[in-house]
Amino acid sequence: MHLPKKAEDVHAALAAAFNTGDINQVYTIYDYNGIIVPEPGKVVSGKQQFEEAVKAIMAVKGTMEIKTVYCLQTGDVAVGRSEWNITDGDEVKVSAKGIEVMRRQADGSWKVVIDHAFGALDTLKA
Repeated sequence: MHLPKKAEDVHAALAAAFNTGDINQVYTIYDYNGIIVPEPGKVVSGKQQFEEAVKAIMAVKGTMEIKTVYCLQTGDVAVGRSEWNITDGDEVKVSAKGIEVMRRQADGSWKVVIDHAFGALDTLKA
């Protein structure tokens, strides 16, 4: 899998990686030095917790779709707002609105450094 060369392509790359079912491909989209919020109110960091969070998301069987609402970039940093879901046929398993911070890597590719998967929900509490 090729990592995205544009910040605005990160959401599509993440969905494509998820849909392969290969957890290692999903890991390549993330910067392990960052944080992930795999469920409302739960912030994790560090490689072990990060991997556990990704495994939990991968355990939801279905097809992931991510719509980029916006992606704003300045230099080597970008922030994106997404609307995403995981569906299995007609059944919606998970649906949320996220906020992601991406950073350009030394090789020119982009990775997610902060993934607040539920960060743009109207009912979210800090």
